[in-house]
Amino acid sequence: MTVFPDFASIEMAHKRIEAYIHRTPILTCETLNRIADAQLIFKCENFQKVGAFKFRGASNAVLQLSEKEAADGVTTHSSGNHAQALSLAAKERGIPAYIVMPRTAPKVKVEAVKGYGARVTFCEPTLQAREEMLREVQERTGATFIHPYNHNHVISGQGTAAKELLEEFKDLDIVMAPVGGGGLLSGTAISTKHMAPNTLVWAAEPKGADDAYRSFHEKALIPSLQPQTIADGLLTSLGSITFQIIREQVDDILLAKEESIVKAMKLIWERMKIVVEPSAAVPLAAILDSPYRFKGKKVGIILSGGNVDLGKLPF
Repeated sequence: MTVFPDFASIEMAHKRIEAYIHRTPILTCETLNRIADAQLIFKCENFQKVGAFKFRGASNAVLQLSEKEAADGVTTHSSGNHAQALSLAAKERGIPAYIVMPRTAPKVKVEAVKGYGARVTFCEPTLQAREEMLREVQERTGATFIHPYNHNHVISGQGTAAKELLEEFKDLDIVMAPVGGGGLLSGTAISTKHMAPNTLVWAAEPKGADDAYRSFHEKALIPSLQPQTIADGLLTSLGSITFQIIREQVDDILLAKEESIVKAMKLIWERMKIVVEPSAAVPLAAILDSPYRFKGKKVGIILSGGNVDLGKLPF
């Protein structure tokens, strides 16, 4: 029988990682409130270490390794924020990190991972190639695989962002997070349903990568096949653990159009004067696409990250 994370595990995670993470700021914006005709409260994980919420979960997982496991290091396959988060978490514990990255990964991300001291192994840009190379690295090093989202310790760490939000704002009508693999959304739902049982938990997903939306509404895990979206952090499928938590504890998943994601990202840059990546703008995009659902509501939004290629801005 699968044991899922609960709020007690999120509380323990918070105590474990609070000396290592930033308690990120919570910001509001009168202009965005006026545009949305709602009160929007943003938990700014773009100011987290490595520029994304992922550092919370990676730190929680790394800090729970036994001394023997830690000596052999950690490994994962990722070309994005999890690669950087796991590399820094390993560095802070003083253990090796072995990251498998597709050879097509952006140079800036490869350099960031190497900058945190991880050892990078390249592979072909397919899931099969990533998994095969990961197995080779594990066999060679004995390193522990830390999954980017389908991992109880990772989910518990991610849930600390919503915990911090709700410690400051208890009377929210809705809490929103973007959904890709579902680690952030799962942790957000667990924290919210414990701390504010009457608050709705809604996710936002790009229309061009709507596997979580379809999985949620059809009550069956549907994989992400050839997703097409600018929100490159939301391309992955839900995992077996995250799907079950989302089915049980999330109230709805909303879709956002591509042009709305670009518009929302630009609004946050222009009006809030902060840098967010496209994935982080998806909840605001969903609000812009369905304003009637949010009219007059008090909405907490997890801004998931700010790692964006400044040479490829969509506006």
